[in-house]
Amino acid sequence: MKTDPLAVTEPSPRPRPGGWLGLLTSTDHKRIGLLIIGTSLVLMFMMGVLALLMRGQLAQPDEHLVSGQVYNQLFTIHGSGMIYMVMTPFALGLGVYLVPLQIGAPGMAMPRTTLLGYWLYVFGAVTMLAGFATPQGAHADGWFSYPPMADSEHSPSVGSDLWIVGVFLSAIGVILIGWTVLWTVLRKRAPGMTMMRMPVFSWSMVATCLMVIGAFPALLAALVMLAVGRVDPSVFASNVWNIGYQHIFWFYGHPVVYVMFFPYLAAVGEVLAVFSGRRFFGYKGTVLALLAFAALSMSVWGHHMFATGQAANNYYSLTSIALLMPAGIEYFALIGTVLGGRLVFRTPMLFALAFIPQFLIGGLTGIMVGTPVIDYHVTDSYFIVAHLHYVLFAGSAFGLFAAVYYWFPKATGVLLREGLGKLHFWLLVVGTNLTFLPMFGLGYLGMPRRISSYSTVDGFSLLNLLSSCGAAVLAAGMLVFLFNILESLRSKRPAGDDPWHGHTLEWATSSPPPEVNFTPQHPLPPITSNAPLLDRRTRDRSAVDAEGSRK
Repeated sequence: MKTDPLAVTEPSPRPRPGGWLGLLTSTDHKRIGLLIIGTSLVLMFMMGVLALLMRGQLAQPDEHLVSGQVYNQLFTIHGSGMIYMVMTPFALGLGVYLVPLQIGAPGMAMPRTTLLGYWLYVFGAVTMLAGFATPQGAHADGWFSYPPMADSEHSPSVGSDLWIVGVFLSAIGVILIGWTVLWTVLRKRAPGMTMMRMPVFSWSMVATCLMVIGAFPALLAALVMLAVGRVDPSVFASNVWNIGYQHIFWFYGHPVVYVMFFPYLAAVGEVLAVFSGRRFFGYKGTVLALLAFAALSMSVWGHHMFATGQAANNYYSLTSIALLMPAGIEYFALIGTVLGGRLVFRTPMLFALAFIPQFLIGGLTGIMVGTPVIDYHVTDSYFIVAHLHYVLFAGSAFGLFAAVYYWFPKATGVLLREGLGKLHFWLLVVGTNLTFLPMFGLGYLGMPRRISSYSTVDGFSLLNLLSSCGAAVLAAGMLVFLFNILESLRSKRPAGDDPWHGHTLEWATSSPPPEVNFTPQHPLPPITSNAPLLDRRTRDRSAVDAEGSRK
């Protein structure tokens, strides 16, 4: 791929106003990235509160903390928020912040478009949440909102209309952000930064953005179909349109799982390499696996529809299980990176190591639900809830926190407190597994998804109580995380430019980086591999050893 010769010679950005106005209108990719990440984290805490209300409701049988209708709103907005407004935007925010730095670019391609994407995402989130302020409350038909349940005849609330508009706006914002990240990779790489020298994280963003561009228009089409159905409910009188909606929705809905996975997987890979003192193992194989995984992800949507009888069991089961091959390559690359290394157990490393087994549970149970004979049994039970949360929280969220602890010094110039970080880690490990493991048992016992209460004779009481206790531990861990951020920003322990001895280019510049990323005081080093800083240290050590030998 040809490198843009203007990558390191274009003029500096014009000075921007300071303060909040400067932050909110800046076209500096680092500020936009931090806005996206910060907004995602705020929404994550809000969605966590909704989850706690649900677990409070289910902690005991015959509980009536909230009404059934309010409970429906809680799980709908919690699921919609975590998928549309938290995990996906956070992953893209990491890309906006890191990709230009990792490829040696002075900024984003089309930064105003990136900023527009951020504001569409924010307006979308506000619009969706505004449903709680309407007389009938927020949308209450689940994050997938199947018709005819979600049409205006069965769900006449204004909150449902706001949900459609909010998700639509956010989806457009995500597409714009994904497109600008991809275009930045294609047009802004520094001299010497060939495609096969890009760090694994930047490659993961390429695969992620390709899926965003390929799959998210299907979400827009599904939302338009739903909006038409709300104007004219007779549209969904025919089952053809109801099933058609599901096909279009899941064409988006399955690849988005990997949009919420690839950046965190790659972040874990970078952390494992740095804290093991080794190069990333199996670089080329992992890049090919990411691309193959992204392509295959567009062919498996029907396994979400086995129970409808309107999806080809053999085809979707085969393509779903075929995902094992690229997934296996990626897992072995992570394990191979660690083996034989000198491990340093700092907080980012702990989260990265925990990511591997936690996500493995989600992946293996994904194979189970991709097998029709098992899927028929567990569809719409708590087994699916457990699987979904092992993928998106027990897995991806651990990658997310590994990324936060790893790159926080780069973005702020200060270190997070190690003791609080480890306390956060252990509370999350205990809380996550205490919350979600019992849900597999609940699914086995036959507890349906989305019910707001159950009876003492159902046999669900003990496992639900354990799950709710786990949610409380999780909440405590998140409060520790919040306190750690606030306390670290207040006390400001300087991190230095490269506190972890990183391998990739973002650690070659100052912490936080200047507006143009690289300056004469912090120039780009020679780029001969995907780990240029490790190359430089290796050359320096070799030169010192050679000098010592001559003496």
